[in-house]
Amino acid sequence: MRFKSKAQRRKFAELLVKGEITPDVYERWNRDTGRSELPERAKSARKKRKAKPRRARGTTPTNTNGRGKKTRRTRKS
Repeated sequence: MRFKSKAQRRKFAELLVKGEITPDVYERWNRDTGRSELPERAKSARKKRKAKPRRARGTTPTNTNGRGKKTRRTRKS
């Protein structure tokens, strides 16, 4: 694997100092990354979507033709 960001590299170095990972694991990740310029933080895989505004209950017209236009009701005799 390779590091995706400078922050991830720092986190692994911290884990190495604490003894939670072996020096071999850290060196393998570091070697795979090479000298590539890393961003400070990795970009998120998911994009945040804007929340759609919610309509108040009961505001949708009941007599629409599917295109948002009101249909005209006629009386049957």
